Amino acid sequence: MMRTRPLKVALLGCGVVGSEVARIMTTQADDLAARIGAPVELAGIAVRRPGRVREGVPEELVTTDATALVKRGDIDVVVEVIGGIEPARTLITTAFDHGASVVSANKALVAQDGAALHAAAEQRAADLYYEAAVAGAIPLVRPLRESLAGDKVNRVLGIVNGTTNFILDRMDGSGAGYSEALDEATALGYAEADPTADVEGFDAAAKAAILAGIAFHTRVTLDDVHREGITEVTAADIASAKRMGCTVKLLAICERAADGRSVTARVHPAMIPLSHPLASVREAYNAVFVEADAAGKLMFYGPGAGGSPTASAVLGDLVAACRNKLAGATGPGESAYSRLPVSPMGDVVTRYHISLDVADKPGVLAQVATVFAEHGVSIDTVRQQGKDGEASLVAVTHRASDAALSATVEALRRLDTVRDVASIMRVEGE
Repeated sequence: MMRTRPLKVALLGCGVVGSEVARIMTTQADDLAARIGAPVELAGIAVRRPGRVREGVPEELVTTDATALVKRGDIDVVVEVIGGIEPARTLITTAFDHGASVVSANKALVAQDGAALHAAAEQRAADLYYEAAVAGAIPLVRPLRESLAGDKVNRVLGIVNGTTNFILDRMDGSGAGYSEALDEATALGYAEADPTADVEGFDAAAKAAILAGIAFHTRVTLDDVHREGITEVTAADIASAKRMGCTVKLLAICERAADGRSVTARVHPAMIPLSHPLASVREAYNAVFVEADAAGKLMFYGPGAGGSPTASAVLGDLVAACRNKLAGATGPGESAYSRLPVSPMGDVVTRYHISLDVADKPGVLAQVATVFAEHGVSIDTVRQQGKDGEASLVAVTHRASDAALSATVEALRRLDTVRDVASIMRVEGE
């Protein structure tokens, strides 16, 4: 029998995602009640600009006093979609203190303070859910945290930022430069007026920290993630990738070391073979490839951002939190029992694509090959072409550590015959 007293929900933020959450809660109220086992009531909506028109949002629920809303004491679940560190962190901990569970889409906060937030939730016997913080509508956090809880995850490799994927896809498809592709992304609404968080990899790095922490049962913060953006990717890099049968993607990569004693988390552009499933992820879509001992290789694909897709993930968490409230139980909390150290980027082993501008004269290739050999970096393939005293030399290495490759590049820069190290890009997804 369905309980008649409604579960009360406070919504913090009513922008693109928040307004869609409010709309779905209103238009699908009967279905949500049937799935949960009790009605859910939107009890208040905290906003910063009360005069803004929000279609379908009851004005009588709107308030600018978010603190008073979460302190009411009759709120069962707080949904936080305002983003940023403060005041979101204080509002979430205040919600826990007053007996509410929390559903958040705040990747930056979870990546930075996830351990403290989980501890606060556990202390108050409350839930903390954040499926919407990673990859929009794609169910990813819950499968890692619950469906694969009995398995050992070894690697998570994915495209988790739609803006950068759109830009790189346009560069690959049309031959456009980075600036042209960014302008198109901005015009279509895929890039913010200030795209720094996306194009410099901050957004993807926060998501990588969350994924690594869940996958490897260890605490990984944003500061642990090596981060490179796409602003230095050129049309020449894209063309080089095509010649290798590859494409360029901004990847979030979380790996368990072969000996199982450490993990790494990194975000950077990389060439991946066209045969890899991630190579076919186009436009602003996201996809994440998970490799586990028993399950093998799994791929999760779908829209990674936007009001409706993100609201879908928020509502899924809301249903789970409400069900737990009815049952007097809580869902999974933080799992960090492994306490594995996060290795520095210098220890990461991968392949590299290196483009050099060199003098067009005999012996250059031999000099370059000697430098690679002296630093223990083996060359897989090499291509050289030149004209009128100038030449380009492109080498693809076998697997080598980042530290060894960095030392090799510094030695190459000291050669008189090397005019410039034009580009360096990792090769992943073999």
